[in-house]
Formats: sequence, structure tokens, C-alpha cells
Amino acid sequence: MKRRLFRLPLFAALASVAALPAAAAPEVVTDIPPVHSLAARVMQGMGEPTSILPPGATPHGYSMRPSEAARLQAADIVFWVGEGLTPWLEDAVESLAADAVSVELMEAPGLALLEFGEDGHDDHDGKEEHAHEDEHGHEHHGDMDPHIWLDPANGKAVLAEMAARLAAIDPANADAYKANAAAEAAELDALAARVEAVVAPVRGKAFFTAHDAYRYFEHRFGIESAGSVALSDAAPPGPARLDHIRSEMREHSALCVFIEPQLDPKLAQTAAEGTGARVAVLDPLGADLEPGPGLYPALIEGLAQSLAGCLGGS
Repeated sequence: MKRRLFRLPLFAALASVAALPAAAAPEVVTDIPPVHSLAARVMQGMGEPTSILPPGATPHGYSMRPSEAARLQAADIVFWVGEGLTPWLEDAVESLAADAVSVELMEAPGLALLEFGEDGHDDHDGKEEHAHEDEHGHEHHGDMDPHIWLDPANGKAVLAEMAARLAAIDPANADAYKANAAAEAAELDALAARVEAVVAPVRGKAFFTAHDAYRYFEHRFGIESAGSVALSDAAPPGPARLDHIRSEMREHSALCVFIEPQLDPKLAQTAAEGTGARVAVLDPLGADLEPGPGLYPALIEGLAQSLAGCLGGS
């Protein structure tokens, strides 16, 4: 009888332990939708990240809402591209997420960085440039282009960095994070092969973009814009710039000029007037895509389809 009385509490205790929920995944906050998408893929099955920047907003100039500031305060880890893309976020991360792990993805190992050149275009013969360290071991990127996610090879480097950082603070799920990152990396290889096939027929055809944001995509897939209407989305073009770009479009017999959901379309449309160039949309952030793990591959494939569609005449 005593043995039965002893076992019943033991069985009850074991059942109670088994019923306990698994340890919560880290609170992960990201800056832009493509970074959120990659983080969501790495965390799939363990948790869900949140994003500071809402769909359709431009990353270069944004004022956080109280709910977004609260997300930062609750973060265990923050994945963001870096101050070159979101200069307003640097102080916010330092002040609101001081106890969180801050990961600037511009510093991810294996990342291939490209440097801005004159007029926003490459003057280094398309060579990849990498960050350098000062005497204190701090990395500096100078005039490096921050639009790193537009090269799927960089997307793979970001996945690996996210998995490693998450594994360090959540070792119980380390294998799952790394397996998710590896699976998505293989999918990005297949994605790159599809994009190669889509853009191959329109290589060499002249086009202009709303701003100089696509050099990683262009460099990876062997295409090159003839110029951009604005030097950056933080510097709208004036009348002289628009006149210059209009002349450039005529000189290059540009087939297309691409606007963006995040920017005023009238500027690019004005630049295209009288040039014969068609106006189409390129979206580097996925404004109209459903947030989540599927956004990033849909974004990259969407860029290819938009380029091929306009430059191919459809």
C-alpha cells in the first residue's frame, strides 16, 4: 500500500513536467521586411520575429510608433542591415534595446559588399569590396551599398549569421535553426538559377531605376542599369537632375524606367516624358507581398519578372 502511495505523487509529478510548455524562443526584432522574412525562415517551428518597418515604408527615413519602440524594448536580439540603410535606428537600438544582442548584417561573415561609385554606380570594374577593420578591430564600410539582401548569395550569408546568433542564445534549438538555414540556402540556390533564366533574354537592354538600389541584384545576375533618377531615396532629384536623366535616357535609348512603391512615382514618370521609355515597377522591399518566410524569395523572383516583363516589351 505504501508503494502505491509513493508512486502516485511521482507519476503526477512526471505528468506535470511533461505538460510544461517548451522554453519560449528568443524575442527577435528586425528592421525591414526582407530581413524579417529570412529570420522567419530560420525560426520556423520555434517562433516568429517581428519587424520594425511596416510594408511600403522607406527605410532611410522613418519615425517609429510607440508599439514599434516597445518591440525593441522587449527584444532579445535585433537583426538589422546597419546604419547605412536605417540611420535613425542606430540610436534607438542603443537606447531601447541596450540589453539585446544587436547584429548588424553588413558585418556578417561571408557577405560580399559592393561599393558605391560615381553617380551611384560602380567604378571598381564590378569587383566586390569588403569591410576593413581599424586598429581596434572595428569594421568600417565607408561608401558600401547597404542593399545587401538583393543578392541571394548574400541572403545565404545572412541566414547563416542568423542561425549562428540564435543558436548562441538559444542552444536548445541550435540544430533546428541551423537546419532551417541550410534548407533555405538550398532553396535560394534554386531561386538564383530560375532568376538567371528569366533575365538572360534581356541582358544588355537599357533601363533606369528610381534610385540606385539594385546593384547587388545587377552584379549577381549580369545586368546593369544605365542610371538612376535619384542618387538615393533620401535625396529627391531637382529639375537639373531630371533634365540630365532625361537626356541620358534618350542617349541610351532606354526601354524602361522603374518606379518604386516606397517613392514618389511622379519623379521617374517626369524623367521618362518624351523619351519613349516605358514605366514599370521594381520593389526592393516587398511592399505588396505577404510578410513571412515566403516574402524574400517572392521579392527576388518578382524583381526578375518585372525587369524581364518591361524590357521584353510585355
